[in-house]
Amino acid sequence: MARSLDGLVLAPVADQAPGQVGTRTRFTYHEQGGRIWAEYTGGDVVRGHLVGTRDGDALDFRYVQLKQDGTTSSGHCFSTVTELTDGRVRLEERWEWESQEGSGTSVVEEVAS
Repeated sequence: MARSLDGLVLAPVADQAPGQVGTRTRFTYHEQGGRIWAEYTGGDVVRGHLVGTRDGDALDFRYVQLKQDGTTSSGHCFSTVTELTDGRVRLEERWEWESQEGSGTSVVEEVAS
């Protein structure tokens, strides 16, 4: 199993569609006893939160965010936690909006300190 996400800051490796998370978005993760949560902000996102569970290297969480234009959106995501050769954590994500149409994949990686 890859190391704990607790206290890690992660960022997307590529921009998503306009109005969504992008390379300027930063996620600060927390983990305790199989539970995960994070706050995120940056780019088009004023404030976002995610909450869910971790089972081994599998994450299952829901997210909600407030965007710069004042709209909100929410969705569901499954992620796989892996460790890069340099020791940083990577999440490979499959997500789907619940508040609007759309789904996709994304990759976020631990920001090098």
